[in-house]
Amino acid sequence: MIHVCSLAALPATVQATGATHILTVMGKIDRVQRFAWMPPDNHLMVSMDDITTPTDGFVAPSTEHIDRVLTFVRGWDRRAPLVVHCYAGISRSTASAFAAACALNPHRDEAEIARGIRMASPSAYPNRLIVALADQALQRNGRMVRAIEQIGPGDLSLEGQPFQIELE
Repeated sequence: MIHVCSLAALPATVQATGATHILTVMGKIDRVQRFAWMPPDNHLMVSMDDITTPTDGFVAPSTEHIDRVLTFVRGWDRRAPLVVHCYAGISRSTASAFAAACALNPHRDEAEIARGIRMASPSAYPNRLIVALADQALQRNGRMVRAIEQIGPGDLSLEGQPFQIELE
């Protein structure tokens, strides 16, 4: 099971779910404190800003970022939940969780996963660049991008509510 949340909801989400792995995808990763009980290899921090085109002073998601994310989720043993979070729990985290669900279920329909995200989170608005890069890395031939386009933008919100994605 993959759980998605904001930075503010991270401690409560980890505690409530019993997660053993965390994926942090946000610009200012220095705002995130590792849990003392969690092995460092179980918490990947990827520093990227929530942008879809290169912008001076910001770090755009890149193929290197996506490769790190996909390698990490493929190494997750799935015995306990994974929590994916960004600052608001709306864009980078939902895109990364979508990429993870697609990577871990190579034969599952992308549109089905995307619809599940929309049903679970009205505010989810997956970062389009992260999705496009993951689509390329996973050789999904544009299906991930189309699936996210089909669910449309999320409701305007400053912070998303925690939600979960079923893997099967």
